[in-house]
Amino acid sequence: MVDVDAFLYEQLAAELGEAIERGALRPGDRLPSVRRLSEERRVSVATVLQAYMRLENSGLIEVRPKSGHFVRKRTDAIAEPRPPRQCATPARVSVSDAVTRVLEALRDPALVPLGSAYVDPSMLPVAALNRMLAQIAREASTAGARYDAAPGVQTLRRQLARRSVDWGVPMSEDDFVTTIGATEGITLALRAVARAGDVIAVESPTYFGVLQAIEGLGMRALEIPAHPRTGIDIDALDEALRSTPVKAIMVTPNVSNPLGSIMPDEAREKLIKIAARHDVPVIEDDVYGELVFDGSRPRPLRAFDPDGRVLLVGSVSKTLAPGYRVGWIAAGRLHDTVLRLKYSQSLANPTLTQMAVAEFLGSGGYDRHLRRLRSHLAGQVERFRAAVIDAFPDGTRVSAPRGGFVLWIEMPAGVDALTLQERSRERGVVIAPGPIFSARNRFGNFIRISCGMPWGPRAADAVKLVGTLAHELAGKRRGQRAA
Repeated sequence: MVDVDAFLYEQLAAELGEAIERGALRPGDRLPSVRRLSEERRVSVATVLQAYMRLENSGLIEVRPKSGHFVRKRTDAIAEPRPPRQCATPARVSVSDAVTRVLEALRDPALVPLGSAYVDPSMLPVAALNRMLAQIAREASTAGARYDAAPGVQTLRRQLARRSVDWGVPMSEDDFVTTIGATEGITLALRAVARAGDVIAVESPTYFGVLQAIEGLGMRALEIPAHPRTGIDIDALDEALRSTPVKAIMVTPNVSNPLGSIMPDEAREKLIKIAARHDVPVIEDDVYGELVFDGSRPRPLRAFDPDGRVLLVGSVSKTLAPGYRVGWIAAGRLHDTVLRLKYSQSLANPTLTQMAVAEFLGSGGYDRHLRRLRSHLAGQVERFRAAVIDAFPDGTRVSAPRGGFVLWIEMPAGVDALTLQERSRERGVVIAPGPIFSARNRFGNFIRISCGMPWGPRAADAVKLVGTLAHELAGKRRGQRAA
């Protein structure tokens, strides 16, 4: 049976959202009451409430107690963080100790987890997934009694092949090897293309997990500047490949972490052509590809690659169930190499969790969940971003991501991120300091915060506290200069 109300509330939300974007409804304007709009549009009160909730989750409107719904103040005018300068030489990576301190702090439930890039369990369909897992365990009673060796559970690979059509890069189930999360996929990809001492070109800033993998394998990283909107600087990458023997390019074109950038299609085409000219493989981390706020699904680099040089890595850790540790890699022409490495590295993944994820992907529930999650995260990011702008010192720059759930924050030059991290932790809040996103420990006055926890008094107080501490550090720096 078709849910007519679902279509009506989406249409109503889209219409009001367009009016806000056009300026017909301006920041501070009050929207019609729920009952009045219900009568005017001849729709149910529930439909109006759903439409308003969608707009609220998208960060376009806000509820004021006892006053109604209002168009939110937009924060687009705030400057975004500046890209770093180009690095001429590769560097050994040493971020693991600093990353470990952040991850250890995140294990303490008493601390507010602004440093973690994960979605709160309340936003994930974990209960439904667990029920599927229990049912599968009952019906397939011998499923865990043997290794389901690489390439992995066929039903999951079949579902991934079906979804790849929506990604714009149709693949077969035989193109995929399932992995223990995207982390193993990245490690397998790096092992397939390079050895200890080799150079990997990475975005700057880049996800610290990538740097940890490079560090663990004894490789070196060459940092290429990345823009908060468009991602890696393609011209700087081309220049670097001309002067440095790079073994692979590691990028996140779709909603990079920590910037939230999305690479334009023309830049993707250019990157693939550059990689082909220099005969360099490309490792693509696509874990955030489903989390673009407007619901679009940008095509992976793999869609622009006629030669099979792209190794595409993904997982459900950011969208469905981090603890299930279900990921995959489609390694193109290096498929057989990755398959052999998987045998030697971990042989197989847990069978039941793969089967449960395959069942969920095939049920249709995943796409409904993604629509709700994207809308919710858009509102979360807008709320956290506005709170950062209000709480942090003048001169702070904040990213405006088009997807995902993290913010990259550039503070005034006198604010040391590592000092801010320690002081925040002492006061009960965990943040991720900028230096762990760089092989050279750059970004000393940057931090990343997560918008994955539900917005509420606890989150608001945590952001305000970090902003207050940043004010203190900025003031101390000014005082030292004056003296």
